[in-house]
Amino acid sequence: MLQFNFNFVLEMINLIVLFLLLRHFLIGPVTNIMEKRKALIESGLKNAQDAQDDAMKMKKEYEEALNGAKQESVAIIEKARSQAKSEYDRIVGEAGEKAGSIIESAKESVRVGRENTMKELQSQIAGLAVASAAKIVGGKAEDQDVYAQFLKEVGETDEDTDR
Repeated sequence: MLQFNFNFVLEMINLIVLFLLLRHFLIGPVTNIMEKRKALIESGLKNAQDAQDDAMKMKKEYEEALNGAKQESVAIIEKARSQAKSEYDRIVGEAGEKAGSIIESAKESVRVGRENTMKELQSQIAGLAVASAAKIVGGKAEDQDVYAQFLKEVGETDEDTDR
């Protein structure tokens, strides 16, 4: 049968003691270090995931803010265009009114100048007529009365044409 050997038992005891010592002094600390490293790696991964989530959240916020800024800039541009158009229309309207008043003023000035020229011409014609009549009739004091009468009649005729 089997023989029982004392050396064999001692070797088995040595192996068990060696195993217990290795487990206590080597395997236990190495396992603890590995567990700490595993926890550290998991913590780093969790922090990285949180940071990525925060970055995505911030990216969305920035995109929303950018879209809001774009819409606001479009609104500002449209408002500026509207104000510029109304200012343009106002300036053009004022220029039209000024041009109209200048034209009316010029027409009035031409009308007054024409009237003055007509009066002056009538006066000269009357003077020539009196001078001609004076030469024909002779230069008497009555001629002055005829001249005054003539000017009065010419003035009335001129006023009748103005009406």
